[in-house]
Amino acid sequence: MFNVSFKCYNSTGINYWSNPWLDTASFSISSKENKFLTVGCDSYGYLNSFYDEQSYSTGCLTRCYGHRIRSIIENETCSGIGCCQVDVPPRMRNITVEAFGFSNSTESLETCTYSFVVKQGSYNFFATDLKAFPHTEFPLVLDWTVGNKSCDSSKIGTDYACKNNSLCVDEDMDYGYRCTCMAGYEGNPYHPDGCIDIDECKRPGHKCIDENHCRNTNGSYKCFYPKEVLTKVIIGAAAGLIILFVGIATLYLTYQKRKLMKLKEKFFRENGGFILLQKLSTREDSSQTAKIFTEDELKKATNNYDESLIIGRGGYGIVFKGVLPDKRIVAIKKSKIVDKSQIEQFINEVVVLSQIIHRNVVKLLGCCLETEVPLLVYEYVSNGTLHDLIHNGGKEENVTWKTRLRIAAEAAGALSYLHSDAFVPIIHRDVKGANILLDDTYRAKVSDFGASKLVPLDHADIATMVQGTLGYLDPEYMQSQHLTEKSDVYSFGVVLVELLTGEKPISFDRPEEKRSLAMHFLSCLKEDRMFDVVQAGIMNEENKQEIKEVAVLAAKCLRLKGEERPSMKEVAMELEGLRLMEKHPWTNKEQDLEETRYLLHEEASNIYYECGDSSSLQNTGYDTSRDHVELVALQGGR
Repeated sequence: MFNVSFKCYNSTGINYWSNPWLDTASFSISSKENKFLTVGCDSYGYLNSFYDEQSYSTGCLTRCYGHRIRSIIENETCSGIGCCQVDVPPRMRNITVEAFGFSNSTESLETCTYSFVVKQGSYNFFATDLKAFPHTEFPLVLDWTVGNKSCDSSKIGTDYACKNNSLCVDEDMDYGYRCTCMAGYEGNPYHPDGCIDIDECKRPGHKCIDENHCRNTNGSYKCFYPKEVLTKVIIGAAAGLIILFVGIATLYLTYQKRKLMKLKEKFFRENGGFILLQKLSTREDSSQTAKIFTEDELKKATNNYDESLIIGRGGYGIVFKGVLPDKRIVAIKKSKIVDKSQIEQFINEVVVLSQIIHRNVVKLLGCCLETEVPLLVYEYVSNGTLHDLIHNGGKEENVTWKTRLRIAAEAAGALSYLHSDAFVPIIHRDVKGANILLDDTYRAKVSDFGASKLVPLDHADIATMVQGTLGYLDPEYMQSQHLTEKSDVYSFGVVLVELLTGEKPISFDRPEEKRSLAMHFLSCLKEDRMFDVVQAGIMNEENKQEIKEVAVLAAKCLRLKGEERPSMKEVAMELEGLRLMEKHPWTNKEQDLEETRYLLHEEASNIYYECGDSSSLQNTGYDTSRDHVELVALQGGR
């Protein structure tokens, strides 16, 4: 036990103090078992050592920075605020401890500072100790050794302390050495007779079968029929079984791996992999060709097709979000079925589509042919679909007309490119809001996720099975089963009507006469009630003319006869022209207004004439044989 050093102050200065000292003789203060601490506000303390006519010191200081700091002191933590601590250096003998307070600090007035050496774990600091320190002494640990020389130097002397069957230890000693018994011996290594042998046979823990099969030796023992022989036999047998199991498992896994590789090769061959490789090898610009992904790459990209990464479902498959090794985010389409008879055409489509570079068409990056049904890898578009934007509500529920017009123009431009400017003309066959994706800036990107299947054309039309989505299907295509690019024009007309009205193409919640959005829209045009169906909130005086002209364009796209519909290039040019007029509004709006009034009525009448409603047509005064007709005034300004 050793006293605590303290120094207390009052308003006039030092009130009372104590700086204890300890003569350690041949012992030293243990640097491993002790700590030096100072407790107080704005205080510091010293631990001084005097040995062999040399002196050195260590210490620490604390600060409080005002009375309020005491309220945030963490008890049992000596971190420098109210309490500090340092390690005790090695070889400290004959010590004194001093405590001080900063003389110019208001915190040191009417208070005390305490410094002390203490065995680790014997003191925990509390904030209350700053006012009333409850201790006057603490335990500390002293290290002792024999002499002041190392083992090697001491062994040659006559006063060497380690006796028979003992070892000299001077590791981690400040100076001198200690003795310990050798393995297999016990007792006092400093006794003249030294350490004595342990009879391991009479103690538990030996490895012999029993005491009768054990013979003691100096520092050890020997076994007859020892346990380790039986243990080795058991271990050997167990190791043999393990090796046999591992061997069989390895052979099985190798067989399964080869079987899987053969299955992947089979799928690759059946899915046209060799045809695709041959076609890709003939391409001069390899950077614009499709990449063939392995199944393992796509499994890793989708975390083995984790359901939480599903971003789309359709009648033809599921779309997953994935991350490739180069950190690119992609959309991976996993189809449900494949027509084996159309594999060569599928491969041709992959080659053609991968070469399409248009900022408003979702880029096909490649495919995987190692699975039963090929997987397609597209660029990832992050902001959902046009269908979601219009119909699913949220903060963008009332999308501005300017944004709607831009999306329509971009989508029309993409379809025009597919029809007219692509390397091989392509009919989309499933144009709808759900297949127009939007990026972070609401840029439109036409995709074929869901039920669509891109069809390369080398002639005017193709006889095929009717495919598409109810509400968007071209009536002429449904009757004739002949596919042309005008089928995409009709579907795009429905998308335009969606943008104008905010309504879904088919809804069984609406009355029967309004169930089909396209027919209801055309009916309203014929009855001069177009603005009744325009979505509330998107029209104002500035864009009324544009909305009328888009309505006319939608009606043209919805003509029953495909040959009378405009081409997608014409649709795209007209929408882009409207956007340009929006930027440069110097055109004759009155003239455009009259022309639009006439066109609205003309298009609606055309549709109903084609549906067989000739009586309605006669009431309009419209003559289908004339190139020019009288302008029809729209009632109520509509």
